Amino acid sequence: MKILIAVDGSAYTKHMLAYIAAHDEFLGSGHQYTALNVSAALPPRASAIFDREMLKNYHDEESERVFKPIRTFFKKQGIETQFLNKVGSAADVIARTADSGKYDLLIMGSHGHSALGNLVMGSVTNRVIAHSKTPVLLIR
Repeated sequence: MKILIAVDGSAYTKHMLAYIAAHDEFLGSGHQYTALNVSAALPPRASAIFDREMLKNYHDEESERVFKPIRTFFKKQGIETQFLNKVGSAADVIARTADSGKYDLLIMGSHGHSALGNLVMGSVTNRVIAHSKTPVLLIR
């Protein structure tokens, strides 16, 4: 199974990893994992100050901070994982990546870092579910 996991470093990302570890069906060698982290783009006026290389380095460093514990987790499980970082609107990028990458399953937390979370599910989660054709497993 080709599985995309959307990660942001929040407590829900940690819950998602614990869920994967607790369910043997996700730990088999028959799965191909890709961890996706989406960084918000800087406002145009702010990004105009920096050259492309500086902006790329900034986004790479931010994603690597999120990826570090994910790398450790999958290494301990003996599962090879690809890591992908993109810049943009989290919901749009996650849904587009899941669909265009022809993933069999998207796993994500029900909430993330957003300060404006909804009561039942986060706004990013709602938008991903509405726009992606890929099945989504939400971890709360």
